Amino acid sequence: MTTEERSRKEATGTGAPRSLAESLRARDDASLAALLRARPDLITPVPTDLTQLATRAATRASVIRALERLDRFAQQTAEALAVAGDPASSGELLQLMTGDGGAEADPVVADAVPHALATLREQALVWGTDDRLHLVRTARELLAPTPQHPSPTGLGPTVAEATAGMSPGRIQEIITTVGLPTTHDAVSAVSSLTGLFSDRARMAALLATAPAESLEVLHRLVWGPPYGQVTPDPAPRLRWLLDRGLLLPTAPGTVVLPREVALHLRSGRAHRHPEPLPPAVEPAATHRPQVVDATAAGQAYTALATVEELLKDWDEGGPAVLRAGGLSVRDLKRTAVALDVPEPVAAFWVELAHAAGLLASDGEADERYAATPAYDEWLERPAAERWTRLATAWLAATRTSGLVGGRDAKDRALSALGPGLDRSSAPEVRHRVLTLLAGLPEGASATPESILARLRWERPPRGTQPAAVQSAATQPPSDDLRTRLAQWTLSEAELLGVTGRGALSAHGRALIGEPSGHAPAVEPAATGPGDKLPVHRQHHRPAAPRPPLTPAEQAAAASRAARLLAPLLPAPLDHVLLQADLTAVAPGPLQRPLADVLGVLAEVESKGGATVYRFTPASVRRALDAGRTASDLHAFLASHSRTPVPQPLAYLIDDVARKHGHLRVGAASAYVRCDDDALLGEILADRRSAALRLRRLAPTVLAAQTDPATLLEGLRAMGLAPAAESAEGDVLITRAHAHRTPPRTPPEPVPDGPPTPDATLLTAALRAIRAGDLASTAPRKPTGAPTAGGDLPRTTSAETLATVQAAVLTGESLWIGYVNAEGAASQRVIAPIRVEGGFVTAYDHTADEVRTYPLHRVTGVAELADDQQ
Repeated sequence: MTTEERSRKEATGTGAPRSLAESLRARDDASLAALLRARPDLITPVPTDLTQLATRAATRASVIRALERLDRFAQQTAEALAVAGDPASSGELLQLMTGDGGAEADPVVADAVPHALATLREQALVWGTDDRLHLVRTARELLAPTPQHPSPTGLGPTVAEATAGMSPGRIQEIITTVGLPTTHDAVSAVSSLTGLFSDRARMAALLATAPAESLEVLHRLVWGPPYGQVTPDPAPRLRWLLDRGLLLPTAPGTVVLPREVALHLRSGRAHRHPEPLPPAVEPAATHRPQVVDATAAGQAYTALATVEELLKDWDEGGPAVLRAGGLSVRDLKRTAVALDVPEPVAAFWVELAHAAGLLASDGEADERYAATPAYDEWLERPAAERWTRLATAWLAATRTSGLVGGRDAKDRALSALGPGLDRSSAPEVRHRVLTLLAGLPEGASATPESILARLRWERPPRGTQPAAVQSAATQPPSDDLRTRLAQWTLSEAELLGVTGRGALSAHGRALIGEPSGHAPAVEPAATGPGDKLPVHRQHHRPAAPRPPLTPAEQAAAASRAARLLAPLLPAPLDHVLLQADLTAVAPGPLQRPLADVLGVLAEVESKGGATVYRFTPASVRRALDAGRTASDLHAFLASHSRTPVPQPLAYLIDDVARKHGHLRVGAASAYVRCDDDALLGEILADRRSAALRLRRLAPTVLAAQTDPATLLEGLRAMGLAPAAESAEGDVLITRAHAHRTPPRTPPEPVPDGPPTPDATLLTAALRAIRAGDLASTAPRKPTGAPTAGGDLPRTTSAETLATVQAAVLTGESLWIGYVNAEGAASQRVIAPIRVEGGFVTAYDHTADEVRTYPLHRVTGVAELADDQQ
């Protein structure tokens, strides 16, 4: 049974519900489950019965949350009910939405009203039958117009509300001026004036006599705001309106256009522009799917290389953590220069590595950022699996890198990896943007404007919501935030390789759980009020967004995305091309052992489709310092080059190796020793050595007043190739030691309110609510003295024991009051099975299981009425 069918069943029921609780009580389990899924805050914690559920559903915070999550037309329908009478009929609602012409004048709106009304009913914002529709009182208060917070419809108060403080004499003057008979009291006078303004024919006749200037004033106020300012001596055009009650004073110098007058001028329509249909997502360009997938795969490879380069740059310990947390502006600039990207893009990669658990602070006294142990495990995975880890972390992350560089509510700067970047709506917006792209034919990109327009319709910006709802919000304006989140999603998806040329790739489609190879038809564009109803009505309303993927579904989707991406990524190469200008060209990605060694032996000169490495004396010396010998380097290059080793490169290696270690530096503070005393003499005579403050201790030994590291750097700056040695005189091999943090978990996303309950929780909650409702509403036989408010009568221990023992014999159910060990009181319906040792064992209908209760904790007992047995 669909939501609309359930609503129709409720609407045509024989007994109209008298309250929201009664309306919920008439629902089946499927309808209640739909309510709890749409409004998960109602189940946190689980209500004891349906009366408590109805009370919670009408609280201000819960109603605001529900109103904010309605689509634009459902909000417009609720706004129309707020200005209608209470209760209102479905016919009155339809007239407010379509105008006096009804369904014939605007069939698209008329076709969408039942669906919107069913949505409001499903979410417990509206209850009652079709001829007695009630908007929840809290929603009516939030949507009702006030001078401070005008209604989104632009309608003002009714005649009765606007004349509440007006003197009876003034009211009599107004009805006399408009030609109505005088009455003996103000109430009947107001009723008579309301009847005139609500009568289309008589209102048309009255306005036909109005001056053109007065009609111009009415038309300026008709679509709102309905309030205007007047002077103590109004102009004739205003005086004519005031004398006839077409404008009513609400405060000194302020007048309002009554709701009935505005509705007449609007031809009965509550909204100027009803929006029954979502804006269509418009294709911007169409490419072959193979081109899109190849482009996205190329960008995915670049994303992997960028994250690796970032963490390799921070391998020995990255930037320091600010005292308030996060990365300093200077360190972010340095990172952007190192990655050769703009600063906002650098912030994105830093935050992405953090979200994937590859980067964190080390937590030491001199706290710095560094790679985590998970980074080393990540490097060993196939490239496609490494990409899916980044992509799934991006989809679920609430940290938003686009905010970096902005200011928070307390005017504090927002920094990368710092606090204040979480936005709980980010995952929902990302997933929705990608889902909209998936709705286009494969290979088609969408115009950003149409994506933003669709998102605004599905979740209207706070600027179009009632001011009361806006003022109750605690987060930044949703319009600005959601719009920026959508824009960031489009650019980040392209950077990450989820999309290619603006279109969703096959692996991106698989990542969000959408089937590939299916190209649904593009939704028709929204039609205007005067357009004819298209034939295929099933396309008028958008499909409901799919529920979030379960962890198992997410894992399966990531695995499928990896399988689709893997064939598109370039295979790692095991060779380079050595050139005579002391460079090596890697025509593609290199296998990790080859890339690691080459990264030590040479400097990266340029990147792109092919990476160019340059060999320098410093890079060769770095490889020798790491423990490699000249013969090792010659053999390595010969085995991994598709071209012969050039003679200049061989000479460079041999020349640096010949000088390497000829000088030895150790700790005295520091000393230099060399078998060639002439070389030491040259060093002493060199002006560049003055800063080292050297002096000769022996023909082959110089002492320095600096530490060994500074001495090494100083001698290398002079063009020498010294080697460090240990206290035993052995050459020290210097390798870069990777700095890792202790094991860290990725940052947890900040939820956007209570999570949507799963099927298991819904089943248990519905069973508990139904059982609690049975206990609180089951009719009882009168026993003992009557009690106020239908409370359980107090019974003595002897009476309680006798009633329970009798129920064991007769098999009847009882209604009991029970206080547990923590002192919490509850009402339960039980079917006693046996009584012994001061305990009663019974089937508890409330808990739907057999339980044992101490009799001394039973506060009272009553038999159920005969029709409840």
